[in-house]
Amino acid sequence: MRLIKKRVVLHFPGFEPLDGVAHRARYERSARQSSAVWGYSLAVGTPDGGSDPLSFEVTTSGAVTGATGEAAPGAAGAAPGEDPAPATWQTKSRIHMVDHDMFVRRLRSGNMLSQIVAGFRSCAQIMLEGGMRGYFRHAWRFGLFFLFPFLLTALAIALTAQIAVTPYSLGFSPWHTLWSGPLALCFFIFAFLPFSERFHTLHLFADWAMAVALGRMHRADFNDWLEERADAVRKALDEEADEYVISSHSMGSNVAAHVIGILLERDPEIFKGKRVVFASLGSAILQCALLSSASLLRARVGLIARCPEISWLDVQCLTDSINFYKVPVVAVCGHPDARPAKMLLIRVKQMLTREHYRKIRKDQLRVHRQYVLGPDLKASFDFTLMTSGPMPASVFAYPEQDRLPA
Repeated sequence: MRLIKKRVVLHFPGFEPLDGVAHRARYERSARQSSAVWGYSLAVGTPDGGSDPLSFEVTTSGAVTGATGEAAPGAAGAAPGEDPAPATWQTKSRIHMVDHDMFVRRLRSGNMLSQIVAGFRSCAQIMLEGGMRGYFRHAWRFGLFFLFPFLLTALAIALTAQIAVTPYSLGFSPWHTLWSGPLALCFFIFAFLPFSERFHTLHLFADWAMAVALGRMHRADFNDWLEERADAVRKALDEEADEYVISSHSMGSNVAAHVIGILLERDPEIFKGKRVVFASLGSAILQCALLSSASLLRARVGLIARCPEISWLDVQCLTDSINFYKVPVVAVCGHPDARPAKMLLIRVKQMLTREHYRKIRKDQLRVHRQYVLGPDLKASFDFTLMTSGPMPASVFAYPEQDRLPA
């Protein structure tokens, strides 16, 4: 196996209120966990001044090991009787964080009422465009994930209305609504909203609003931003490297598909002569692509799948309800004749200690983030090693007995 000395990484994070600086800080924390588990050296550089998207360099190094894990002989010409020094490796990776924090904050910037109205509008649009039907057809757990925040909020609104009209339903004077109305409002604001934040309800409302925007492509601000990101990514790809990794998490996979699709539309030969791996982690491409209006997104998925230089690795997890487990994304997007994405099925419980997994397993959003977080144990997938380690990222598509190659 030829080890990677220089790599360029374009990472498209998920729908979280984190800018590039915060994503870099998370990457460094996760990388330090990974280096402690696997026993390699790590140095994470500071952000490049004025970089857009934010970029930084990661250097990893260690001893080359054989299949048994023993250090391989390396120093040719060692004196007789002397132990040869182990061969070493060093990999430098330039990480570009193509975050969409500005849209997360924009969609969350309105008051409570406007966010709720926008959320239910998005829910109706997704239902009318056949999105919900597609979710339950291909991944029923994702369908439940879609419905949950809206059903929860609808129930709270119904209870609020019931509290407000209780005096009238009991035959009391309408004047009693002077106290029941404010009481109902207090219930919604001071009881339901704090409770709903445990489930990130309003955040999920904004997530579905972005899903509609990336599916319909009807908002000029989103479309112009995608074109600008394509220009920035094009410049990053000009840097010489042994390997180019385009990684994306959750909603970021839709952003990545649009951006890379734009580049392929402009120049079908853009990746010629390059080794490119497109790694979609807990991908939400079908969250948008299953909308009837998402024809442009589906076409761009086809461009990526048919590009001979791109190896698509779709990382999925059984215990993550916020992904389309074992669903062939390329075929479902209408390209059954194109090369399918290689599925890597992982288990979060194999990456974490029993205590750690028990602590997070009931928080689905936390489980969903584990794709890009550091491990407690050696397992078949490690985000840091895929984006900064010495092995080609394509190695992760073929783990040996649920473990990475030695």
